[in-house]
Amino acid sequence: MVFLVLLSLPVMLSAQIMDGVKKKDKILVKETSFDFGKIMQGKPVFHDFQVVNLDTVPLVIDNVQASCGCTTPEWSREPIAPGGTSIIKVGYNSATPGYFEKTITLMYAKGMTSMVSIKGNVWKTPEQPAPFNKSIAFLKAAKF
Repeated sequence: MVFLVLLSLPVMLSAQIMDGVKKKDKILVKETSFDFGKIMQGKPVFHDFQVVNLDTVPLVIDNVQASCGCTTPEWSREPIAPGGTSIIKVGYNSATPGYFEKTITLMYAKGMTSMVSIKGNVWKTPEQPAPFNKSIAFLKAAKF
C-alpha cells in the first residue's frame, strides 16, 4: 500500500505544478512601484504603469481599484492584443501633507489580480505668501 502511495506521489506533484503553470500571471507590469518623492500639497501628480499581455489571446483589464479615494486609476477597457501593451494611469490627489503609500489592484482574466503601488511625501504649502523682498522689487523695476 505504501509503495502505491509513493509511486503516485510524482503524478500528484506533476498535476500541482501544471495547475500552477495554468494560473501563472497573464500580464507583466513593467514597473510595480513608483516613488513620486517630494510633491507640493494641492498639486495632483500622475504616473503611467505599462502593462504587457503575456497570454496568447487578447486580454481585458476588468477593473483597477485603488486602496483609497485619493488615488484615481484610469485604464483602457479595450482588449490588449497578445504581446501588446497598455497603460494604467494613476493619479494622486496631494491634498493632505505627509508621507503616503497606496496600492492599486489590477483585476483581469476572470479573477486574476496584480498589484502596483505609489508613494511619496507631500510637503505643506505655506499658509501665506513669501514676505516682500525690497531687493527683488528694485531689480524688477530697474531699467538696464
